[in-house]
Amino acid sequence: MKKGILVIFLSIFMATNALAFERNKFGIGVMAGGPSGITAKYMLDNTNGIDFAVGWSTSGSNEYYFSSDYLFHMYDVIKIQKIVSPLYFGAGARYISRDKKDNKFGARIPVGAEFLFLNNRLGAFGEVVPIFNFTPDTDFDLEFGIGIRFFF
Repeated sequence: MKKGILVIFLSIFMATNALAFERNKFGIGVMAGGPSGITAKYMLDNTNGIDFAVGWSTSGSNEYYFSSDYLFHMYDVIKIQKIVSPLYFGAGARYISRDKKDNKFGARIPVGAEFLFLNNRLGAFGEVVPIFNFTPDTDFDLEFGIGIRFFF
C-alpha cells in the first residue's frame, strides 16, 4: 500500500514539474565525440522526446553513423538558477556503415544531462551511451558525446 501511494505521489510530482514551462518542440544542432555530426531532437511533450543523429568517424576511416533514441526527461534533479536542466535516459538503436569492415548494428541506452538557455531555445547536452552490438560480433561499445541544439 505504501509503495502504491509513493508511486502515485512521484508520478504527480514529476508530471507537474515537467509542465511548469513550455518547451519548444524541435531542435537541431551539432555534436562532438563518438561520433561527430548533426543531431536533432523532437519533443513529444515536456518529458518524452525522440533524438536522431547522423555522423561520421573522425579517426580517418570512412564510417557513417545513424542513431535514434526514445528519451525520458527528469526535471528538477539538477537545480541551477534560471536554467532548465533535465537529466534524461532512454533506449534506441545505432547503425554504422563502414567501408573496409563489417557494418555494426546495436542497441543504445543513452544517459545524459541537457541545459536549456535563452528562454529554452538553446540546449547544450552531454551524454554517456553504452551500446550492445548485435552485428558483426556480439560485444559492447561505450560512446561519449557533447553537443548543442537550437530549438524552434
